[in-house]
Amino acid sequence: MSGAYATFALAPATRAGAVLADGGYQVHRDFVDFVIDGRPLLFQLSDLDAVSPLASDMPPAIFTAQVRGLLLETGAPLPGGRYVVYGCPECADLACGAVTAVIERDGDDYVWRDFAWQTDEHADLEFNGYHGIGPFRFHGPGYRAALAALLDDTAPPAAPRRRVLLIGARVAVLAKLAAALRTIGIGADITRDATGVPAEELRGYGAVAFGRAVGEPERAAVRDAFERAAVDVAYVDGLAPIVPLLVAQIEHALDRSPRAGRRLTALAAADGEARIEVTSPCRVSLTAYRLDRLHRSHAQQVFDGVLEPGRHRIPLDARAVKGESFVVARTAGGVLAAAVTHGKPG
Repeated sequence: MSGAYATFALAPATRAGAVLADGGYQVHRDFVDFVIDGRPLLFQLSDLDAVSPLASDMPPAIFTAQVRGLLLETGAPLPGGRYVVYGCPECADLACGAVTAVIERDGDDYVWRDFAWQTDEHADLEFNGYHGIGPFRFHGPGYRAALAALLDDTAPPAAPRRRVLLIGARVAVLAKLAAALRTIGIGADITRDATGVPAEELRGYGAVAFGRAVGEPERAAVRDAFERAAVDVAYVDGLAPIVPLLVAQIEHALDRSPRAGRRLTALAAADGEARIEVTSPCRVSLTAYRLDRLHRSHAQQVFDGVLEPGRHRIPLDARAVKGESFVVARTAGGVLAAAVTHGKPG
């Protein structure tokens, strides 16, 4: 086993929820990710939609048990000293598949080794092992300090403010949007005027989304109300009355994870192509949305595949982006939305 040391740290991360074009949805999850040698471990798993067992929406007792397990203060939950490192973000059921690893002590050091994809109690390293990942050796004091810091208040880290204030003229669209957000785990309220709302209520919001019909005086009044309450929120200018598109914009606004640790960093689109930039190998899906002359929305998936780090140009089907149209790019950890413009993106 290698004697070289790796650094161990923790960082907030998000699995963005979504309302999918086929009517399905995926829930929003905030969690603490493992950062090894300055890079999220999840980034080494390019085609994986998963969260760590340190999720902020866990009951305190379960969260504490997960941390103590990683500190080896309790027995391993799986045979062979194996622990779940990443699991299903929807149900956390091992049957859905999980990334596991042996975690053990070697003197004062902690070692993570033999990473594998596992769907039952026993891991098959020959067929399902991640042979290019690890082993990792961590200095005991730093490893323990990083994890023990999560137990200072014997509770999960405070989740970001997952509540959105929706402001617009089209009540039917706002109601559908609020219902969609609640389905994926984000609270939503609808109003036309935030004036007079107590500051303690405003502090519960992480974002404010404006519909296209909301004028600048109304927007300024809302911003002033939040400023007077000393609440830092993200403001979203809705691109169009298309619920999955608006959900994507709001998810991006609520993502407070460090920008340096994000996979999906840029998206622009023109009539003929979309330009996407990613920082690590990851699976990306690209969906086009458009409004027809009767303001009905249409959706079409135009790309779904693994991209290597760097900039990529994805051809767009002209039929999918004719007229007023938009694109949404998603990875397991983030989402970006953009309007399709004329000419090539810069």
